[in-house]
Formats: sequence, C-alpha cells, structure tokens
Amino acid sequence: VQLVESGGGLVQAGGSLRLSCAASGSTFSINVTGWYRQAPGKERELVAAISRGGSTYYADSVRGRFTISRDNAKNTLYLQMNSLKPEDTAMYYCAARSDYEPSLWGYWGQGTQVTVSS
Repeated sequence: VQLVESGGGLVQAGGSLRLSCAASGSTFSINVTGWYRQAPGKERELVAAISRGGSTYYADSVRGRFTISRDNAKNTLYLQMNSLKPEDTAMYYCAARSDYEPSLWGYWGQGTQVTVSS
C-alpha cells in the first residue's frame, strides 16, 4: 500500500484547509486509515481515524473542527480542517492499518506541512 498526501500549506488562524491522501496498491486490505500529526519537539499524535465500517475517532483537540472522510471509488482519504489554530501547526501524515497486521499502523505517507499563522 502506498499513501501520498497533499493539500497542506500556510493559512491564517480561523481559516480552513483540506488534506487529501491517495492510496494505491493493495487497498482492499486496509481496515483503518487515519491522520497523524507531529509538531517540532512533540510526539506524533493520532488526530482522526476512520474504519472500514465508517466508525470515526477524533482527538479531543480537534473534535468539532476537523472532519475525516473518504471516497472509496477514488481510494482517497480526506481531512477537512476548519477553525484552524496556531497549535494545529505540524507535519500531517496519512497512515493505514491492514488486515494482515490489524494493530499496527504499517503504512505511512511522506507527510504534508500545515502552518497556521496567528
């Protein structure tokens, strides 16, 4: 499985961005996809995730502002980010777990930078 993110950039506080993650390869094996982020000097954190069945998870810090979704026909995952804050500044990574190792985030994209100015 290969994952390629796009959509990052520079935005003012209060603005919006939509990240995309295009998946290719053995996408039939993916059971959970999600977005992680990592800010300088901080640990990588799971921001949002969506299961094959459509169940979603959001970190408390983004719930109500971010929305995870997917287009199965396009094998693409999205993260709509609204009301962005400077603390949302980070490198955002798309990740996936497969049926072969369901407890492991085994697939990662290269990341896309999101910078929110105050």
